[in-house]
Parts: sequence; structure tokens; C-alpha cells
Amino acid sequence: MTTLTTTPDGTAARRPVPPTAPAARRSPRQGGTVLAVPALVWYLVFMVGPMIAIFVIAALRWPGMLQPVSFAGFGNVRTVLDDPVFWDAVANTAVQLAVALPVMVVCAYMLGYYVAQRPPGHRVIRYLLFIPGLISTPAKAMVFYAALSPDGLVNGALQGVGLGSLTDAWLASPSTALACLIALDVWSGIGFTAVLFAARLGSVPGELGEAAQLDGAGHWRTMWTVHFPVIRDYVGVVTMLQFLWTLFGSAQHVLLLTQGGPGTSSTTLSFLVYQKAFIAADLGYSQTVGVFLFLTGLVGLLAIRRVFRQTY
Repeated sequence: MTTLTTTPDGTAARRPVPPTAPAARRSPRQGGTVLAVPALVWYLVFMVGPMIAIFVIAALRWPGMLQPVSFAGFGNVRTVLDDPVFWDAVANTAVQLAVALPVMVVCAYMLGYYVAQRPPGHRVIRYLLFIPGLISTPAKAMVFYAALSPDGLVNGALQGVGLGSLTDAWLASPSTALACLIALDVWSGIGFTAVLFAARLGSVPGELGEAAQLDGAGHWRTMWTVHFPVIRDYVGVVTMLQFLWTLFGSAQHVLLLTQGGPGTSSTTLSFLVYQKAFIAADLGYSQTVGVFLFLTGLVGLLAIRRVFRQTY
């Protein structure tokens, strides 16, 4: 900007005016931080607080909510490690994760790929796959109880085709109780996971698949060597979610169907936390198992993240 000024000889001249300092502007980051404060407070109180409480209670000898509390130190850790029930729960949880997680993720990915190809009736298929996610956990448990009880649908079907010798009390047999729970975990999660995969695969450029098929690749090869590397990180995220759900959320299936039995054949770590806290009223033992469960979940997440990280 310039202004007109008068020189000593009476002529007019233009003089530039120095720009004024701009007004202080508020940084967008400051506004974002203020907006995040309620969420941060909520997270600290209801997430970090209970997490710290787990470690604190694990160091206490607390035989019930209304009972006196004393310091146990590492006594609870020694008690847990010397308990054969804990090791049975560790073995059952390891089997559950080793079977349910790969089967669920692989089958869900294949279903999601099929739906993403938009076959006839693909919209109906999406809704059908989502149905298990719309059913409450008690209703799912009742469906499996009706199918697997001694006079249920499975035994009736076996007898109907002349395989009556294979009938069993599936939920009451030590050799099949855990397998039934794993089947329920897979059935509950595979449809919802397939819908997630279908949504992600739908955003992959179609030219990639078309180019692979022009080069002679079939659907199987295209699915695993073309589309899978593109969404590898997304597969890792979904695997993490299903890992956490199977590790921490399966206790409700155990509670509703087998209650950890027969014996400890279907007791998992998450159910052992519930059992010791609300049935045996041993809060110190319960939260010590909770610490082991937390560390298992943390190590599992880091391992899954490493396996599925992008390599390009």
C-alpha cells in the first residue's frame, strides 16, 4: 500500500506504507486439543484407571468385596502359577485362538472376496452374512444348545442318516465341549468379518484383477496374490479385532453353555477371571489372571501387527 506525500519543493510523491503486523491467529491445533479434552478425560478415567486397578488388585489378598484387604505382593502370582486349573485354561485358550482365529479370518476373507465380485444376489448375501451379528449372545447360545443337546438337531440328523453311533452329549463331553465353543466363536464372527472384507475389497481398483486375469490368473490366484497384498494392513486390523474378541469376549459363551466344564475342559482364561471374581470371590487371584490375559493380548497384538505389516 502507498500514500501521497508532499516534498519540500511542493511536488507530490508516493511513499510505501510498511505493512502492519498481522493479528495473532489461533492455531488450529490449539482448538483441536481443547475439543479432545473431554475424550481424553473419559479415556483416563474409564480406560487407564481400570487398567491400573487390575495391577493394584493383583497384588492384594482380597477374599470378597466386603472382606478385609491385605497386601499379598507376588503371592497371588505364585498361587496362580501353581494352580493346574490356570494351566488348563492357558492350554484351552491357546487351542481356541490357534483354531478359531485362522479359520475365521481365512474363511471370512474368501467370503468377502466372493461378495466383492458382485455375484447375482450379492446384496442379499451381505444381509445374510450380517445376521449372526444381529443376534444377541444368549440367543446364539440357545441356538447352539438346541442343536448340540443330547436330543438336539445334530444327534437327530446323525440318527436319521444311520450314523447313530456318532451321537454324543457334545456340550457335556470333555473331548468335544471346547470344539463346540470354538464353532460358536467362528459362526458368530465369520459373517460380520466377511462383510468388512467385502467393503474393503470393493475399494480396490478393478483394473488390478482384470490385468491379472488377462495374464492367465484365475480367481484363486487373483484373490491371494493380487488383492490380498493390497489390503494386507486391513487384514491385520481385522485380525487384531477378532483376536481381542476371542481372547476377552469368549467368556460369555463358556458361561452360557458349559460353565467351564466338564471339569476344566472348556475353561478359558477370560472365563477363569469371571469365575474367580464372582463365584469363588477371590479377587486377587482373578486380577492376577487378568494381568496375564492383558499381557497375552498385548503380545498377540504386536505379533499380528508385525506379521501383517506392509512390505512395500
